[in-house]
Order: sequence, then C-alpha cells, then structure tokens
Amino acid sequence: MERFVSVHDGKFKAKLMEKGQGEPLLFLHGAGGSRDWPPFLELLSQEFHVYAPWHPGYDESEGIDYIDDMLDIVLYYYDFLDAIGVESTNVLGHSMGGMIAAEMAAICPHRVSRLVLASAAGLWLDEEPMPDLFAMMPNELMPAIWHDPTCEAAQQMIPPMDDPEAMALAFISRAQSLAVAGKFLWPLPDRGLSKRLDRIRAPTLILWGESDGLIPLAYGKALQRGIKNSRLDVMRECSHMLMAEKPEEFAEKVSAFLKG
Repeated sequence: MERFVSVHDGKFKAKLMEKGQGEPLLFLHGAGGSRDWPPFLELLSQEFHVYAPWHPGYDESEGIDYIDDMLDIVLYYYDFLDAIGVESTNVLGHSMGGMIAAEMAAICPHRVSRLVLASAAGLWLDEEPMPDLFAMMPNELMPAIWHDPTCEAAQQMIPPMDDPEAMALAFISRAQSLAVAGKFLWPLPDRGLSKRLDRIRAPTLILWGESDGLIPLAYGKALQRGIKNSRLDVMRECSHMLMAEKPEEFAEKVSAFLKG
C-alpha cells in the first residue's frame, strides 16, 4: 500500500500510497499535506486504483530543490505517471492539488481523462480576495476550513495539548508544508491558470463546500465558467475540507462522475 517511486532518473523520490483495482485515479493533496489513508480514498479504492503521492518536499518525498514554479510541478507529475506506467488517468485534486490538476489537464490534455477539482486554488478574484493562508494562525484557520471545527475529523488534526512532542512535530510539519506551498501560492495563487482553463478538454466536476472560508464559492463558479464541459456541485454543511467532513457523500459524487 505504501512505496517509494524513483522519478526522472532518480532526481525525485516520491512517497506513494496506492490501493484498489480498476481505472487509475491520481489524488493530489492540498497545501496542508496528506494524512495517511483517509476514509474518502478508502471508499474510492473500492472502485478505482487510487494513487496518492506526497508532493516533493512533503513528508518523505524528495526533490523539491528541482521545483521552482507551477510548470515544474506539472512536468514532474507527467514524469511521475511515466514512472508508474500510467499514460492517461482520472485526476482528483484538492485545494493546491486542484490547481496542479487543472494545470495538468490544460497543458497536456490527453494525459487527464476526467478531472475533479475540490475547493481548487489557482485563481484570484479582486472582488472576493482570499484570506492570506501564510499569515493565518491555527485558531483562524480552523473555522475557515471546517464547517464545524468541533467535529471529530477536525479535532483529529489538532495535536494533544498535553503532548509537547506531538505539538512540536505538528509545528514543524506545518512550517515545512507552507514553505513548499509558498512556491505556488504566495503571494497570490494566480499563476496564469485563468488564461489556460479553456484548454482543458477533460469532462470536469467541480466540488465545493458552501461555507468555504479559505477559497470562497465564487472561485468554484469562476472555474465552472472557464472550463468547457464542467459542472459545479456545492456540498451543504461543508467547508474547505469537504472530503473529510462528508467522506461518503464526497466519494459517491466523485465515483458517479468518473464512471459516468
């Protein structure tokens, strides 16, 4: 279920989780990283062969020094697909991972068969600016990304206050994640994706939480306007972490779309 993949003649080492059989589904995580094998991926792995790598610079994935911009990470993922022997795949991207997924589908359309963008980054709307992720304290971030910050899934992300080691590890992990994410999202997440949205040919499902306080629903609507053959599905009582807040509903929507 977990292995390391050598990418681009060993320049990169990708930590990869995978499970399931059937059509390939590449999951690209957001700026906060990935947490082992979440319930929504377990559900999707019952119908698809799910590949869930950590981006370079996250966890034990290596090679971030060779990544300077969005084009670099997109080309890296084409090389990653070559390394695992997948020519064309369904792609599901969340937040920053959605930004990468959309760019993959725009730059080389034949490599993405179907595309799912969940609370995807990549655009900037002057009339509805996003909060500054890099300046937010944890007590500000939690209500921005969770519809109910007291729910079990949200509380599992908070290290025990009485465990100094866990608190320190969480702090280091967050700092590491933000340092990598800054290459793509800081100071603004607009890297020209809006000009390339019309190049996306893959049928596209855009999933959004109605109360997303990090990337407001207006951005989902903008993506839907820019991508041909796309539709927007808004999940109620969900925020930015919609796939963790309602994993069964999320997986059902993704599965039905990919099999459609």
